[in-house]
Amino acid sequence: MAMIVSKLTSKARTTIPQAVREALSLRDGDHIAYAVERDRAVITKACEMQTEPPLATFHEWSSEADCKAYRGL
Repeated sequence: MAMIVSKLTSKARTTIPQAVREALSLRDGDHIAYAVERDRAVITKACEMQTEPPLATFHEWSSEADCKAYRGL
């Protein structure tokens, strides 16, 4: 697996490389999530949540698997 690198600007911004955008199916307006694991970060496509999710009180239904299963409904 090749390492993909991008540069961080002085304003802490970076461009997500095309190969990463394609792998995660990222489009304009999508949200991304970061999980920090010791000395590295994992980037994933975040679930698109409505401003007030109808099932927000049911935290057991808010896993990444649930987000994937119900995305686009």
